[in-house]
Amino acid sequence: MINYHSICREVSNLTRLTGKYISEQSGLISQSLIDHKGEHNYVTYVDKTAEKMLVEGLRNILPESGFITEEGTASNKGIEYNWIVDPLDGTTNFIHSVPVFCISIALVRNDETIVGVVYEINRDECFYAWKGGMAQLNGNQIRVSASDDFNASLLATGFPYYDYGLLDDYMLVFRHFMKHTAGLRRLGSAAADLAYVACGRFEGFYEYGLHAWDVAAGAFIVQMAGGVVTDFSGNADFIFGKELVAGNSAAHPEMLKVIRKYFRNKPS
Repeated sequence: MINYHSICREVSNLTRLTGKYISEQSGLISQSLIDHKGEHNYVTYVDKTAEKMLVEGLRNILPESGFITEEGTASNKGIEYNWIVDPLDGTTNFIHSVPVFCISIALVRNDETIVGVVYEINRDECFYAWKGGMAQLNGNQIRVSASDDFNASLLATGFPYYDYGLLDDYMLVFRHFMKHTAGLRRLGSAAADLAYVACGRFEGFYEYGLHAWDVAAGAFIVQMAGGVVTDFSGNADFIFGKELVAGNSAAHPEMLKVIRKYFRNKPS
């Protein structure tokens, strides 16, 4: 039986080491060094190099594991254990030197997440959790917000940048929350949004068009911090289902009620 706490600690150390490399490259990216994976979807040599560093380190931590990675530097699936890796969540922020971007790593055993680590590089904040343990930030236990006043809640979201088929529905949800909460924020990194829900900075977060590497680690940390995470239907298909709503026990049902009301279609 592997020691989840020990693995979580090793992964946290690995993210800090890789984060140092990413930080050193910040501000050095020119347009000629940016590739386009799709419309408004960018990748740089930093994303790819960081992912290679992470994959090599994770293989050393758990040699029998497989990988689901954003940049495709490793794609072999493990029989039991798989890492879900985003080497740089918030690449657009990174390119523009906007200081919110993260490394996000989850370890999944069969269909269950057992370790999650999100490292926000600019503030040197490492959020992590392991099965049977607790959610922590730099060694201190964290919990989701205790606020039960939805009108005073601060929410986070992400703006669609390629799938505009649900834009009208999205704007109706956005408008409702503008009127009935303390405000909305868009950081540009789903991993950071979820980490901030886990430590109580946001009461909730929702977005569609997401990928597993965007949310697997952060969603697990939210759950281990006492929060609730579902897809837009209130079910558990939020890692691969491309939609997610997360929050404390008061905000989540209120958010889900509004999202169900206005989102008439499913994300593609």
